[in-house]
Amino acid sequence: MTVTVALAGDTMLGRGVAERIAASGPHGLFAPDVRAVFDEADLAVLNLECCVSSRGRPWDAPGKPFHFRAPPDAVEALLDLGVDCVTLANNHALDFGPDALEDTLAHLGAAGVRSVGAGPGLREARAPVVLEAGGLRVAVAGFTDHPADFAAGPGRPGVALADLERGVPGWLREEIGALARENDAVLVMPHWGPNMTGEPLRYVRRAAKELVEAGASLVAGSSAHVFHGVAWPVLFDMGDLIDDYVVSDLLRNDLGLLFLVAFGPDGPSRAEAVPLRLDFARTRLAGPADRDWIFDRFTAACADFGTAVTVADGRLVVAAPS
Repeated sequence: MTVTVALAGDTMLGRGVAERIAASGPHGLFAPDVRAVFDEADLAVLNLECCVSSRGRPWDAPGKPFHFRAPPDAVEALLDLGVDCVTLANNHALDFGPDALEDTLAHLGAAGVRSVGAGPGLREARAPVVLEAGGLRVAVAGFTDHPADFAAGPGRPGVALADLERGVPGWLREEIGALARENDAVLVMPHWGPNMTGEPLRYVRRAAKELVEAGASLVAGSSAHVFHGVAWPVLFDMGDLIDDYVVSDLLRNDLGLLFLVAFGPDGPSRAEAVPLRLDFARTRLAGPADRDWIFDRFTAACADFGTAVTVADGRLVVAAPS
């Protein structure tokens, strides 16, 4: 039995996206063709790059210019895509403080959307979830390498933090190993590295190798806002799914990828990357010209890792090494 998991990167439903939700409701953020791709999947997981609340006040920290908060009905946009789980381990989960994080967890939970990577204390923030489909158990774990001031502690709300520049910490390696022994697959969702980079930094590459050695079946990263290459079984960065961000003419962060990964009893075997176009606060499938740009960039980025990419039905395909 093969189970298909839809994976997407940074999903920012605050600021300009929140204004669109207030004006038009949450159901028009994703074009029907994007929703149709999600419908192909048995499970869907993404990085939710905001809190979901009507409470709180902006986190006061030096050098923090952006604060993203989505209204409670933004969860409906996730349900439109059939999202089963989100990771909250990122640099925006506490943008409006612990009250807003508490609301985020409550709104997601009430909608039946599981979450990893943040919680009311250290144990909860680090806790994985197990998703089941087609008789397979897929464990999901999430963590971030920044910011340090968002770190959860005993009895302190926050995110699961791992200082990857010092290597993958023991608690994370042990957790992944235990999950690998108890489940059919382990999906690790790291939020790592700085924004707006065209390729993963050296410490991110090193950490990816350590995560796989610990037992991760698939590593699906985010943070750069730009998709990176694949070194199987690592999707270094999936880019963005929706936002209101300023577009770089060089890096083209308005073009992204939605991944459909096939999992079987022996782990993931194939990933299809579907090209996306991110308009202001709305996402649709990429048209021919944008698709060509995405094809060229993704193929070159994968080639840097010795990874071959083929094209089938307008999608980019990466297969597990035989």
